[in-house]
Amino acid sequence: MFMSEDLSMKFKRFAVLECRGSSPLYEFLSSKIAEDILMLDLAGKAREGQPVPNLYFGAVHYLLMKGYNHPLAGFYPSLTKKPNPAEEAYPFFIDFCRTYSVEIIELIKSKIVQTNEVRRCSYLYPIFSRISHLTKKPLALIEIGTSAGLQLFVDKYSYTYGTVENFGNSHSEVHLKSEIRGDKSLLDTLHHFDVATRTGVDLHINDVRNPEDYLWLKALIWPEHFERQKLFEKAASYVSNQTLRLIEGDGVEMLRSLASEIPEDQVICVFHTHVANQMSVNTKRKLLEYIKEIGQRRTIFHIYNNIYDAKLHLDYYLDRKESLNTIGETDGHGRWFSLVL
Repeated sequence: MFMSEDLSMKFKRFAVLECRGSSPLYEFLSSKIAEDILMLDLAGKAREGQPVPNLYFGAVHYLLMKGYNHPLAGFYPSLTKKPNPAEEAYPFFIDFCRTYSVEIIELIKSKIVQTNEVRRCSYLYPIFSRISHLTKKPLALIEIGTSAGLQLFVDKYSYTYGTVENFGNSHSEVHLKSEIRGDKSLLDTLHHFDVATRTGVDLHINDVRNPEDYLWLKALIWPEHFERQKLFEKAASYVSNQTLRLIEGDGVEMLRSLASEIPEDQVICVFHTHVANQMSVNTKRKLLEYIKEIGQRRTIFHIYNNIYDAKLHLDYYLDRKESLNTIGETDGHGRWFSLVL
């Protein structure tokens, strides 16, 4: 399915650009896999269009978390209080992958990478606050690539941005901390907003009340990221007791139909974070066309990244007038961001 040279480069980039300074275990394993033709062959059986390193490591982590007994677990900070040194893990990783190759192949052929990075709400909150202030209407949220829908409750979480001041729902068990880099004046106009409807669409919906779905989402969180794990657990616990509309299907193809259901007294906000990198060029083009088409009839906002680049974009059609804006940069896990609104 993949040329081993291309896949090798993917693991090398993953090690250096994504894991370095964030996950010593995955950085080391990625750099070793990149030079190992047998491991590349196994990883190459992954579902097409998926970020292979994330999917491959997620599958291994999932099996270990599920209780597959193997010494490899001793290298995962998520599975043991005193993990062994990461640089000694590779022989055990190879043995685990050979022993459970059938299970790994089944997972990487059937599962997809669907992280629910709830801390990304830290930068979505100011954007939705700005939209609410601009339109004076409650928001109708439509998330493409929603997974389990955790980000659809962006208004229900608590936020701090490097000061003592708390924003959002100060009573929430889900407290998100993030650093604002650059201009911090957006905090002066940060107000709470009302969400009228919450709709999430995904090719595969994850139900956090389903033990298998819950474990898969947790397995996608990197082994050293304890705070991400705790935030996921708290957000999943909250969402499991809420009502929201989650639809299994193609969010781009369904967009016009979903938009037509939204009452005129609500403002449509379509958003997706770290999802468009899994879309084809044609799908991205159609999405932008559909947004523009809807914008000729009514107000619509589109918050996204990874269509043109990794930067955050806010496009909107207000009174049928188009406004296309690059508004900032974000950390992939929401630890920091810069915004100009």
